[in-house]
Amino acid sequence: MLVKTFCAAVNGLEVTTVTIEVSLTRGVMYHLTGLGDEAVRESRDRIAAALMNCGFKFPVADITVNMAPADIRKEGSGYDLSLAIGILAANENMRTDRLGDYMLVGELGLDGRLQPIRGALPISIRARAEKFKGLIVPKQNIREAAVVNNLDVYGMENLMDVINFLNGDDSYEPTRIDTRREFYEQQSHFDLDFADVRGQENVKRALEVAAAGGHNLIMIGPPGSGKSMMAKRLPGILPPLSLSESLETTQIHSVAGKLGRNMSLISQRPFRSPHHTISQVALVGGGNNPQPGEISLAHNGVLFADELPEFNKSTLEVLRQPLEDRKITISRAKYTTEFPCSFMFVASMNPCPCGYYGDPTHTCVCTPGQIQRYMNKISGPLLDRIDIQCEIAALSFDDISKAAPGECASRTSRASTVMPR
Repeated sequence: MLVKTFCAAVNGLEVTTVTIEVSLTRGVMYHLTGLGDEAVRESRDRIAAALMNCGFKFPVADITVNMAPADIRKEGSGYDLSLAIGILAANENMRTDRLGDYMLVGELGLDGRLQPIRGALPISIRARAEKFKGLIVPKQNIREAAVVNNLDVYGMENLMDVINFLNGDDSYEPTRIDTRREFYEQQSHFDLDFADVRGQENVKRALEVAAAGGHNLIMIGPPGSGKSMMAKRLPGILPPLSLSESLETTQIHSVAGKLGRNMSLISQRPFRSPHHTISQVALVGGGNNPQPGEISLAHNGVLFADELPEFNKSTLEVLRQPLEDRKITISRAKYTTEFPCSFMFVASMNPCPCGYYGDPTHTCVCTPGQIQRYMNKISGPLLDRIDIQCEIAALSFDDISKAAPGECASRTSRASTVMPR
């Protein structure tokens, strides 16, 4: 018997509908075609154990599974659910009349439970575009996938729930989320507030100008002057995300598997602060299975490079083109993927290797040659892309304690600013 089920392949931000064709004939072999990777080939063992623990037997037959289109590489374990349902239906253990109406994605545990997957949101968008009646996902991905309107999204806990639903059990209800209400409710809640900053009025002004115009900025000052503190509070004074920007940002984080459990939409501008030991691939994206890098995870938000000269120079140089084009194209022998990366680049650095050049309270021990080599780690073309450069002087405890409390910039400045694209 030949049965077809439907799932999806995620390559970068592109989603392709995958048709799982299962054919059972007399024999004992298992054949899997369609460019599946190791995780897909190992699915047979997971499916066999899951079926046994759910009260079914893995068919003793010659099973041929084709994943069409066969020329697109299938990676990951999100195909388990669709494969298992296809095998059961081909063995006549369940009804087949509803299989064409739903897209099925999810990883199977050995006990039949569904495990979360990456890319549930772009898969949900693809399912609606393909006119599927509904989408079945693991329960952990339900809030992420249910953001899409005009699509019935069901979150299932285990394989038996999916089988019962496809056999006609109408007790399962699709999840409904008031996307707009949740999105606007969460926009004004910040863990770090720009009002915490006391003193440093000139630097605060520079940050506000940078936030209003979407300018890149670098802060130069000795240790303890508050560079990192102010940078971490910068998202609080940026213009709020629009719903379309939020959806775009959430898709990137969904593909990268960075969305938290029970999270629907990202409602605040992202802030990414990679360590200076980061590699080029981790920064811009790529890998055997193309994944977005830090610059794409910072899309519509802030990328903060603390201690800029400590980064590998070749790693910093790959930022030149993304800062201009606002997108990154990753080309490898087997694929070409494009990720958006419209971010605000903020960096901080010390004025010299010891950090105290020009500081009136400490003595600098660096030679002119050491200072020059330290500054030369940042190339001229990269500095040319940084619009605002400001110096910071460390404040004493007495000056900080006497300074007036900071203005509530996170709640007042955001309404009148527009971040350019």
